[in-house]
Amino acid sequence: MPAIDFHRTLPGYAPTPLRDVPSLATELRVGRVLVKEEASRLGLPAFKVLGASYAIARALGERFGLTAPTLDTLRDAVSGSAVRLYAATDGNHGRAVAHVAALIGADATVYYPPDITEAAKKAIAAEGAEPVEVDGEYDDVVARAAADAAADPSAVLVQDTSWTGYTDIPQWIVDGYATLCVEADQQLGAMGLGAPDLVVVPVGVGSFAQAVVSHYRALGADGEGADGGTLLAVEPDRAAGLVASLRAGRPVTVPTGETIMTGLRCGTVSALAWPVLRDGLDGAVTVSDDQAAAAVDDLARHGVDAGPCGAATLAAARLVLGQPGWREAIGLRPDAVVLLLSTEGRAANPVPQDRV
Repeated sequence: MPAIDFHRTLPGYAPTPLRDVPSLATELRVGRVLVKEEASRLGLPAFKVLGASYAIARALGERFGLTAPTLDTLRDAVSGSAVRLYAATDGNHGRAVAHVAALIGADATVYYPPDITEAAKKAIAAEGAEPVEVDGEYDDVVARAAADAAADPSAVLVQDTSWTGYTDIPQWIVDGYATLCVEADQQLGAMGLGAPDLVVVPVGVGSFAQAVVSHYRALGADGEGADGGTLLAVEPDRAAGLVASLRAGRPVTVPTGETIMTGLRCGTVSALAWPVLRDGLDGAVTVSDDQAAAAVDDLARHGVDAGPCGAATLAAARLVLGQPGWREAIGLRPDAVVLLLSTEGRAANPVPQDRV
């Protein structure tokens, strides 16, 4: 079943807003700037629950022989069995897994590095998950979660990155993220617009970007399956695994530094995402914490609730469209429609006070 059909069965489902921001269109010298605002998604302040909920439903559906799982059938199945969901996170993914676990009555263990925000730690604990802080970078946290899950017969590892031998659940997470793109298509259509001319997407491990690239490369800017439209990825300058991999022509792991874009602080691109991003993106850039923080403030002034990871897309658009010759190189018309995918609200990842 398409992910959006499953999501529509969940309590509180509604498409998130697509905000039209004319002043940003004037600044960027394009026809329209539209921001997909994921500040409130199924009761959480970030988009991650789309992937987590769908992947959990698919994984437990296979475990318990459910052909079209719903929350009710999942609760019934879990109530008679030991099920524990495991996940590593920089914040939003782990909270989403814990949230779904609570909805279906499963246990959850969520692993995270020590430098995620205190707000994220408290939010994960508030969902009822067992929190485990792991010293090291994000890749170390993923490895610990995977090892502990492998030793637990009741485990389902719900991870939004893939590696050899672990691909089904990451792919279902990607499939779940596609709901956001389907909604955006419908909202653009309601505005009398076709597919966007430029889409800017943030990248952590790359699974969300994989969903976005897969969707728009299949659809095309003219809605006829062509390859049109420009797809731009953005990463923190202190966690630029995708940019490094694109430059090397192969996946590489990079060390990561502290950044307010905590949900994007990942040093290794998902194995599933890499070939899709390599072949489907038109470009990838990095932005600084200062650029992301400024974008958070500016979007707030325009009535858009975006955290640093989501606001990074505005910072990237400013960077690229401000470069001489770039818009001409990609054929971006003066009436172009630019879609910025803002993946979290400020509540998900508050900007530190020294950055406000």
